[in-house]
Parts: sequence; structure tokens; C-alpha cells
Amino acid sequence: MDNQEIISIYETVADITDQMLAAARTGDWEQLAALESRCSSQVEILKRNDQPREPLTPTAREHKTRIIKKILEDDRQIRNITEPWMARLSKMMNSAGTERKLAQAYGANQTG
Repeated sequence: MDNQEIISIYETVADITDQMLAAARTGDWEQLAALESRCSSQVEILKRNDQPREPLTPTAREHKTRIIKKILEDDRQIRNITEPWMARLSKMMNSAGTERKLAQAYGANQTG
């Protein structure tokens, strides 16, 4: 894979993380999950091929660095949105599980 192809994949990842951030901001969790899957596929391609045959030019290296910084910033913002939501979801699930266990343990002993 040549340098331009590698940069192009980084740009694709940046586009996807931008879309992921938009989905997280609107609470579109299904879209976020679908985009995350696409992003993972692109990252796997990078992992297998990000060994340029020739060194990047200074301009290309700066461009790649800007793209990576944008991806990392998008990721940070996505985590800032999703982590509190995931914590609330986990708490609700744990609470529902506890309620279910209590109902199973004590519900059978109740007479109506």
C-alpha cells in the first residue's frame, strides 16, 4: 500500500469518527454501533498496512498527524457522551436485576 492509500484510509477513519460523534450527540446508538464496526474494519486495514514503502514527506506527515489528532479528539468526545450513558444503563440493569432477584426471592412467599 502506498503512502497516499494509507493517508486515504486515515481520512476515511476520520470521516467515520465524525459521523460517530454526530450519532452519539443525537443518541442514535444503533447508528453509532454500525459506524464503530465500519471504523474497526478500517483500523484493521491500517494495522496490516501502515508500513509505508517510503518515508512520508514532511507535508504528508503533518497531514497524517492532523488526521490522527482529529480522530483522537472525536474519540474523546464520543467517550464523554457515551460513558455517562453506559454508567446509567449499567445502573438501571443492575437495579432491574436486583428487583427481579428480590421478586423471585420474596414474591413466591407473598399471599394475595
